[in-house]
Amino acid sequence: MVKATDLKRVEIESFVKSFLLFFISMSTLISGLFYLYYLNELQDIDKETLAKMGICNYTLDCPKYSVDFVKKEGQVTYSLYKNEEELSSFYPIKGADDFFLKIFIKYDDYHQKVELLHAVLVRYLLLTLLVVLLLSITFSLYVLHPLRSALRLTQEFVKDILHDFNTPISTMRLNLSLLSEKQKGDTKIKRIERSVNTILSLQDNLRHYLLKYQNKEELFLLYDLVVERVDMIERNYMDIEYSIDIPKELNIQSNQKALSRILDNLLSNASKYNKEEGKVSIVYNPKNKELSITDTGKGIVQPKRVFERFYKEQSEGIGVGLNIVKKLCDELGIKISMSSEVNVGTKVYLKL
Repeated sequence: MVKATDLKRVEIESFVKSFLLFFISMSTLISGLFYLYYLNELQDIDKETLAKMGICNYTLDCPKYSVDFVKKEGQVTYSLYKNEEELSSFYPIKGADDFFLKIFIKYDDYHQKVELLHAVLVRYLLLTLLVVLLLSITFSLYVLHPLRSALRLTQEFVKDILHDFNTPISTMRLNLSLLSEKQKGDTKIKRIERSVNTILSLQDNLRHYLLKYQNKEELFLLYDLVVERVDMIERNYMDIEYSIDIPKELNIQSNQKALSRILDNLLSNASKYNKEEGKVSIVYNPKNKELSITDTGKGIVQPKRVFERFYKEQSEGIGVGLNIVKKLCDELGIKISMSSEVNVGTKVYLKL
């Protein structure tokens, strides 16, 4: 049984999205600001180096800098030149029209200053990102709180509705049992009884989905279960031809109520969206232990999306049936897949 404090999937998804949005946006902004600050500091180092070279031009007392005389070849005076070997600047010499005074420093000395700046900024950047990480977690948890409250209220509301259903459904079952005794063999009463049982099954599955009750496995005959569910469905779709190819002695270990809900939904869809005088076949393949439900209906344009909540391609329904089927299959450890072709039909596979 899942603990009440556990985050549900939708809450985890909301937390992750909020965290990533806040953390990535803030980290990008801060990294950009640090980079601009880094470029500005580089400019300050260059200006400081050029200023010291200018002082050296007047005093020639600069042990960290070297001095040389070079021919004029279009160099711009009082400017800083950089290459992989040195940083240099050129100054005019009175009385020497063909030469410049060159003051330079090895690039390694300059590079040490840059590396020191780089190391300091990276250290501060990492500390800042750590603070942003903690703020992002705090912010995401704060944003998540209203969502969790809303989900909790919704669950409580649905639980109350499920509880309120008990009285009218119990009354219906009691009156149906009295009617069945008076009018034995009436097929209409049997259909109503099956429909009431279907409502009860839906109620149980919804309660299981909300409260996360642990599925109790039991041993039962798959053929008998499929025949029972088909018998309930086919009475509402008299023009559809149903065929069952399952070994009668085949026993499976699973939760019978949950599997009944899965079959009801799949058989209902296969019948509802079938063509007139269409076919629905239920086949069990003992080689790969796979149950398949095939119809000759309209087909599905995007079969990979049918298990998404609220996704639908027809005007009927609200698009949650197959999403519940997928959740029940996950609970039972059943792998479900689907293939479909428009105007040809759909085939659903259940790996039991």
